[in-house]
Amino acid sequence: MDNSALRITAFLARLLTAFGFFPWLARLMFGQRIAAVMALTWKAAFRFRLFIVIVGLLLAAVVGLPLLIKDDGTARGFTQILLTYTLSTITALLGLSTLWLACGTLARDIEECQIQMVVVKPIARWQIWLGKWLGLMSLNAALLAISGLSVFLLLQWRATQLPEAEQKILHNEVLVARASAKPPTFENELEKETEERLKVALERTPVSPGEIPLLRQQIREGLKASAQNVPPGWQQSWEIDLGFAKNFIRDRPLYLRVKFNTAEKSPSGTWDVLWQVGVPQETKFWQTERPMSLAPDTFHEFEVPPDLFDAAGKLTVTVANPNPVSLLFTMEEGIEVLYREGGFGLNFARGLGIIFCWMALLATLGLAAASFLSFPVAAFASVAALMVVFSAGTLASAVTDGTVMGVDSESGVRGYSVVDAVAIPVFKGILVVINMAKDYSPVEALSAGRSITWLELARAFVQIVLVLGGILAVFGIWAFTRRELATAQSNQ
Repeated sequence: MDNSALRITAFLARLLTAFGFFPWLARLMFGQRIAAVMALTWKAAFRFRLFIVIVGLLLAAVVGLPLLIKDDGTARGFTQILLTYTLSTITALLGLSTLWLACGTLARDIEECQIQMVVVKPIARWQIWLGKWLGLMSLNAALLAISGLSVFLLLQWRATQLPEAEQKILHNEVLVARASAKPPTFENELEKETEERLKVALERTPVSPGEIPLLRQQIREGLKASAQNVPPGWQQSWEIDLGFAKNFIRDRPLYLRVKFNTAEKSPSGTWDVLWQVGVPQETKFWQTERPMSLAPDTFHEFEVPPDLFDAAGKLTVTVANPNPVSLLFTMEEGIEVLYREGGFGLNFARGLGIIFCWMALLATLGLAAASFLSFPVAAFASVAALMVVFSAGTLASAVTDGTVMGVDSESGVRGYSVVDAVAIPVFKGILVVINMAKDYSPVEALSAGRSITWLELARAFVQIVLVLGGILAVFGIWAFTRRELATAQSNQ
């Protein structure tokens, strides 16, 4: 970003402040005391030129990445560059800057004895802490709005440069908010049948109590396989309930997103699959004229004609397997129907809302650490906590294996460590906390054209901001309230 652009950004920020709109709004919403602390947080960001630097980096990521990394000319390649990479980069830059400023704005004020000039005023410490958090969040809101609007406008402009066929794919499968429906999992029926068969098996062949969980798991997986498996030369049907969506998706095409697994590899790397959607003589019917050649362990998406469901909104999908091996369509991700639910603009805004919730949590984490630690230690502790989040996959593998030593890939023998009794329960607890925030991934949903509903945004706000952030905020305010500020400098 050149100097002129930086000067323009700084001028606009000062112009908005000069008019006094944001300070007036802050005083109206939070009161004079908290608004004053918010203003000090903004001044600190401009004093360290953080706002200007981050705006420059964000706009450089938005504009520079698509120029440096060329897409393959397809709608999906285009989306991978402009949505996945840019939004991921924006999230990472905002996250790191939020942690750095959250730790610095409070810890440095304490270390440099500037906070004493504030606490002697008629203002409670919790108001100081809350004012700094609100200042950080208003700063994040401005940065996220600038970068998000830049991505949206660039996306719309660059989309016009794609070939016409790819533009159609882009607007039907990516620049859209699509909801999904899956076949029922029949979990209750599956558990009931598993227990019944387990009881019969134990009556025939008694086993030790320690072997019962493994036997139950084997019976359950066998029942799941029978519901998911399509044997050679056979066909399997799944009935998908579209629910209330049947009333607003008539005359609109649907999309099947499928994935299957096989026990053997094909010389060509693909297997033939025949598809039928609908029920002959009962609904509109569609089928593939020739087998589709599809690769296993890969998601495939293709369009099917509209109005193939019955009057109750039930869509029947049938798979015919002409191959010499079985095809396994798992209950979790084997068959899925996608349909248009709304437009891209509002869906994109909701996605940015979830990213904003993540920033709120990081701001709370940084302030909580700075409430009782020096700036270097608080920054290190916050970044270490962030690294734990990035290591969630490793933690999940250890929990699945039941040990931190892993499982030997050749023999299948599980390792053992004396710390497993403590580490595995701790890992489970950490994963529960991490998943409360990571379960809502707007980048992946937006790149796939998935709908981010208002309910999902509300749940993300409750779980990430109110629950996780609320716990950290209570601890941070408590620590800051009890901290002896007069001796802070000598204690560092």
